[in-house]
Amino acid sequence: MKVRSRHKVSPEGIEKILVRSTNWVGDTVMMIPSLVAIRRSFPHAQITVLATPWVIALLENHPAVDRIMVMEKSPGFIVSFKELARIISWLRAERFDLAILFQNAFEAAFLAYMGRVRYIVGYDTDGRGFFLTHKVIRDRDILSVHQAEYFLGLIEAMGWEVEEGEPILYLNDQDIKSTSLILSSMGIEDSLFVVGLNPGAVYGSAKRWPEDRFAILGDWVAKRWGAKVLLFGSRSEREIAAAVSHHMHANPVNLCGRTTLGQAMALIKRCNLFVTNDTGLMHVAAAFNVPIVAIFGSTDPVATGPMSRNARIVRHGMDCGPCLKEVCPSNHRCMLSIQPDEVWEEMEELKRELKI
Repeated sequence: MKVRSRHKVSPEGIEKILVRSTNWVGDTVMMIPSLVAIRRSFPHAQITVLATPWVIALLENHPAVDRIMVMEKSPGFIVSFKELARIISWLRAERFDLAILFQNAFEAAFLAYMGRVRYIVGYDTDGRGFFLTHKVIRDRDILSVHQAEYFLGLIEAMGWEVEEGEPILYLNDQDIKSTSLILSSMGIEDSLFVVGLNPGAVYGSAKRWPEDRFAILGDWVAKRWGAKVLLFGSRSEREIAAAVSHHMHANPVNLCGRTTLGQAMALIKRCNLFVTNDTGLMHVAAAFNVPIVAIFGSTDPVATGPMSRNARIVRHGMDCGPCLKEVCPSNHRCMLSIQPDEVWEEMEELKRELKI
C-alpha cells in the first residue's frame, strides 16, 4: 500500500497518541493487535483511545492503553453538535502529536483535524483525504484479508513495527467478583460443564441461525453432557434469547441484556464451549481462547472469522454469498440449510480434540 504524505512519522518526538477506536464490539476486539503494535512502536508515548461507551470494557484494562476518552452517541448512533464541540475542545487542549484512525468514517478525520493533531493517519476513505496528513491508499490485497490484518495494514504501511498476534482481553477485578457471585447464586460450581449459546446478531437477521435450532443444541448439551446452558446477547436481543429459552425443555440461564459487557466477558471466559453466530461476542470468546463453534451465513469467515485455534466454522457456501446484507432478500438458505446435527458434530469433535 502507498502512503501519501509530506513527512515521515518517527517515534522520536511523539509523546501523545490518539487512537480512534471502531464502534462495534467485534471490530474493536480485532483492532487490539494493532493497539499492541502501536505500543511496541511507540513504547514511551502516552496512548489515549477515543471510543464509544459500549466498547469501553474491551479497552479499559488493556496494558496497551493509557487513557480512554468516551464519545457519547445518541440511540441512533449520531453524535450531537454539542458532543462534537466538546471533543474538539478537548483535543485542542491535549495537543496530540499523532492520531491513528481505525474508524473509517469522515467524522474521525474531521475531529482530529479540527482538534489540531499534528499527524493524522488513516485509510483514504469516505471523502476524508483532505483531513489526513498521511493517507494510506488501500489496494486489492488489503481488501481481501481478515479485518484484524486490515487494521494492522495501517501500521505496516507507515513502516512501524508489526508482529501479528491474536487479540487478548483483560478483565477487571470487579467484573470477576460480580460474575463469581452470579454463578454461585445459580449453583454453577467450577466443576460444572458450561456451554454458552449466542443466538443473536445486532447487525441483522441475515446473520442469525434459527432460535429453535439453538434450542435443540441447548437441550442436547444438557441431556448428553449434563451441561448448564447460558444464553448471551445484548439488550436488543432479549426476544431472541427468550425464544430459545421457550423452545428448550431444559432450563437455561438467560443472561441476555442482564449484564454489563465486562460481566458478559467474564461469564464467557467461564464457558467450556461457546456456540455462536458471527457477532461481537464470538470475538470476545476467541480472545479468551474459549472453544468456539461459529455458524456463518451472510458473512465471510475469511474476513471476520474468530481468531482462535480452538474455533470451528459451520458454513454452507452459496452462489449468492457472502452477501453481507442485514436482511436476506430471498429464502435465507445459507442459514436454513445448516442442520443441528452438523453443528453438534463440530461440538463433539472439538470437545474430544481439546479434551474438555
